[in-house]
Amino acid sequence: MITRRMLIKQLSVLPLVGSLFSKEDLIHNTEQVQIYRRDYFKELGVRTFINAAGTYTALTGSLMEPEVIEAIKYASREYAALDEMQDKVGERIASLLHCEAATVTSGAASAITLGTAGILTGLDEAKIIQLPDLTGMKSEVIIQKKHRITYDHAIRNCGVRLVEVETRKDLEEAINEKTAMLWFLNANNYIGDIRDNEFVEIGKKYGIPTFNDCAADVPPVENLWKYTDMGFDLVTFSGGKGLRGPQSTGMLLGKKEYIQAARRHAAPRGNTIGRGMKVNKEEILGMLAALEKYLARDHEADWRSWEAQIKLISDSASSVKGITTEIHVPDVANHVPSLRIRWDHEKIKITPEEVREKLRKGNPSIETVGGEESVDITTWMMIPGQERIVATRVKEILEEAG
Repeated sequence: MITRRMLIKQLSVLPLVGSLFSKEDLIHNTEQVQIYRRDYFKELGVRTFINAAGTYTALTGSLMEPEVIEAIKYASREYAALDEMQDKVGERIASLLHCEAATVTSGAASAITLGTAGILTGLDEAKIIQLPDLTGMKSEVIIQKKHRITYDHAIRNCGVRLVEVETRKDLEEAINEKTAMLWFLNANNYIGDIRDNEFVEIGKKYGIPTFNDCAADVPPVENLWKYTDMGFDLVTFSGGKGLRGPQSTGMLLGKKEYIQAARRHAAPRGNTIGRGMKVNKEEILGMLAALEKYLARDHEADWRSWEAQIKLISDSASSVKGITTEIHVPDVANHVPSLRIRWDHEKIKITPEEVREKLRKGNPSIETVGGEESVDITTWMMIPGQERIVATRVKEILEEAG
């Protein structure tokens, strides 16, 4: 490593450079380079890996684009009022996504809590302070039974009771004076009995706000405005998945009255249910930069690249005797080319979990997903070129087991 003493000595024999830059500038810049090159993960013993799994929070979502990093660095150099940041960035996001209003949140789960809280209280300061005590407020949210997931805890944070229904008849019969909101999980649109359009229709019929959780539902890009155009009063997307923004961000989009009310529960206000869901100015600006970058992408070229990458891995795996592969695209969430690898266990003496573990413990480490019957892979979160490493390693492991 270049030391300060060595650098000063070298500068003495560089008159041309010395005439352009001061010694202090060069020393400072060199020190900055050394800091930047510090391998924190190696120092800490943190394992890094090739992400062949997807945008899972446990795997830290996605990698931010250079423009996002630059926006974060830019925001870190100046002070700005938090509410003004949210006002201006929210206006910009709303104009890009053709909705009435928007705000940046600390993830999609935060957006669900803040949006629910805003619907419950409106701008009533006494009610805002009162949550999660719902005395004198509506206290029920209706949800399809097949849309129940662990993340609906974000709704229950506000103190409401979730009322499960299965059919349209069930839903309409469940509506009463306590009903505050109808909540929809977009990933399960084709699983629940009531589809998105019909769900909105019922909400409008009874004058009850509807909320659509679309956390993992880009691509396609059109989803970013599809559901507010459809009539959902609130919609949320994760910022750290397909949009490649900061992992700890999300967006809450929708009707201005509900966005304004949701904001009343968030920082910088203190005596609120959302105070702990703070988003800093760097994340707010990073989320905007990520959205602008995503909207400007050549989405068709991205798709062709993912198809080629997944086919490469599929062809490599299926060249092993006894292996079958299936390339598919999930209907809604994580709607990207994906690979499912299965095999004849009489010919290949290894389980899917053992394959995943070998990939994980190899060098480089590779993260995949799947269940008891298959190893599942996506390539859209990989750095280009890593698909070749994955293809080679998967084939090696399967051949060894055969």
